[in-house]
Amino acid sequence: MKGILGRKLGMTQVFTTDGHLVPVTVVECEPNIVTQQKSLENDGYVATQLGLEDKKERNPKYGNGYNKPEKGHFDKANTNPKRFVREFKSEEMSTYEVGSEVKVDIFTAGDIVDVTGTSKGKGYQGAIKRHGQSRGPMAHGSRYHRRPGSMGAITANRVFPGKKLAGHMGVKRTTVQNLVIVEVDAENNLLLIKGNVPGPKKGLVMIKDGIKASNKKKGEFELVDLNPVVETVEEEVVEEVAADVVVEETTESKEV
Repeated sequence: MKGILGRKLGMTQVFTTDGHLVPVTVVECEPNIVTQQKSLENDGYVATQLGLEDKKERNPKYGNGYNKPEKGHFDKANTNPKRFVREFKSEEMSTYEVGSEVKVDIFTAGDIVDVTGTSKGKGYQGAIKRHGQSRGPMAHGSRYHRRPGSMGAITANRVFPGKKLAGHMGVKRTTVQNLVIVEVDAENNLLLIKGNVPGPKKGLVMIKDGIKASNKKKGEFELVDLNPVVETVEEEVVEEVAADVVVEETTESKEV
């Protein structure tokens, strides 16, 4: 299993050669730095620790930024302290040396991946929107409209933990499985993933091989290459401009 960290940029759409529109999410994955390799002998499990985006130096006045223990940890990888650090439990990535880079080219178009991120915050919501509960009748005689239902048995004299009530909605770790990579742009460090991924724009996401990928067929997308279309349009514009110039010259000669 392989993986990488990135930032969600937003959504757009691409077209296949047979004319189908494919909605995609654009994820920017700058080169990740391998900051640590955990082994079974030293740590009890095998994992690869990746870091993304440099972290500012600690400001004594405000207390933010990295501290000395963090700096010592990242000095072993010969890199600056990173803002985001995540682990991928993978024996496949254990071949990377500490301090090396992991880029988007570890994936190819058609790979099936799972994307993990923090869902969008919805604020304080009621039980109907938060948990999908049903409402009561909206007639004037009803005294039950959008309130939560029964709190449980009478003899308990308390509400049991886990009761689905109103509260803060969103801002939870969410994973969407079996998403297909439509295109890999290694030059610009971009991944185009079919469908939507959790989180807001500029939110951190973890992309790794799908754990259920063996049950899915590898996706194949033949996208339309827009460069020949642009070149053809430019040639047509040049020909139209040249034709207009010839017409103007002929009219001027007739007037003379």
